[in-house]
Amino acid sequence: MPNGNSFNQQLTASGDLRISVFAQDVGRPASNATVRIAPTFNKTQIIEEVVTDTSGRSPTVELAAPPLDYSMEPGEGKPYSEYDVSVTMEGYQPVNIEGVQILPTTTAIQNISLNPLVRLEEQPENLLIEQHTLWGEFPPKIPEDDVKPLPETSGFVVLPEPVVPEFVVVHAGAPTDTSAQNYWIPFRDYIKNVASCEIYSTWPTSTIEANVLAILSFTLNRVYTEWYRGRGFNFTITNSTAFDQAFTYGRNIYQRISEIVDYLFTNFITRPGIRQPLFTQYCDGQRLSCPGWLSQWGSKFLGDDGLSSVNILRNYYGQDIYLAQAESVSGVPVSFPGVNLQVGSTGEAVRTIQTQLNAISDNYPAISKIRVDGIYGQQTRNAVQTFQEIFNLPQTGIVDFATWYAISNIFVAVERLAELV
Repeated sequence: MPNGNSFNQQLTASGDLRISVFAQDVGRPASNATVRIAPTFNKTQIIEEVVTDTSGRSPTVELAAPPLDYSMEPGEGKPYSEYDVSVTMEGYQPVNIEGVQILPTTTAIQNISLNPLVRLEEQPENLLIEQHTLWGEFPPKIPEDDVKPLPETSGFVVLPEPVVPEFVVVHAGAPTDTSAQNYWIPFRDYIKNVASCEIYSTWPTSTIEANVLAILSFTLNRVYTEWYRGRGFNFTITNSTAFDQAFTYGRNIYQRISEIVDYLFTNFITRPGIRQPLFTQYCDGQRLSCPGWLSQWGSKFLGDDGLSSVNILRNYYGQDIYLAQAESVSGVPVSFPGVNLQVGSTGEAVRTIQTQLNAISDNYPAISKIRVDGIYGQQTRNAVQTFQEIFNLPQTGIVDFATWYAISNIFVAVERLAELV
């Protein structure tokens, strides 16, 4: 284990960490929660202590990280530093997260949910973030056909077209491991988690987009074909890299990856003549070779060369692949109108956003109440911009595709919580 001096010598760059804390029982951000940060190699050395605001967010904390070059070439040093984060708040079970991964020049986001304290002597909830798949040792993917044989319509496949599900049920183990836990994860959160496990957020934008699209198609193929449910299992996908994709419950994600997922999450890769999303398998391309699959490091170098995300994907999955869009997004009351909403916009879509933001503001008081008049004025713009700040979206004040669905998702969540109270 390194000492403090060697730690400082190795970490010559820095990255940012932002923490959001949520009180699960009341469905509101946890304000005045205390957050403590320590390097994983020296858990008693508290280097930052901060308190969350009314939106449950901590100030952005700058933390030491390895040189950027480490994440740009395989075989260099470990490209991320690791920190332990603990959160305490009166009346709630403490949470300790070990191994939050900080990459240089990027912002890591750590979301934490607090549960009410049942007994005073109750132990903290402890979460361990596994090593990144490009650094740690993980079992290689067992090859499968990239286009699945589909049964007749009377069989297990019940979706006429690919649909983005509201949740993904992730089995934390091999399919036959009956002791493994199942986690219900919102679809976009699942994709962000997997991408943060599988690639580095320091890579070129087109590379991140290509890998996110591969992760989306892989996942939507499992959803569309009901691959595991058709075999008698009660989950959508596993977190075993031998069968599916890496997923670590409770891990931090990255701002760049989050923003890209928000814009791409209804897209998938397919080929002419098939209905299903392509089962887009991939590997690191360095320790493992996987002809016909996407190479993660190879895609990074193609991004360095200026290739677009689609051309990167065609380099691996064939020149005939193209991007399609899911027919609908489950759980969302109204689909994106197709036009960005901004100051000067009017109509029912604006009224929908105003209504939803007012409902959200009951739980997130930093968002000001606005008049529901169907007119997108400065007041609406300010509320949208505050929402974007709280939920890690670019703060444009414009309701684009990503912001529309983020507002819709949070609206549905707070409405459900209101029904339970």
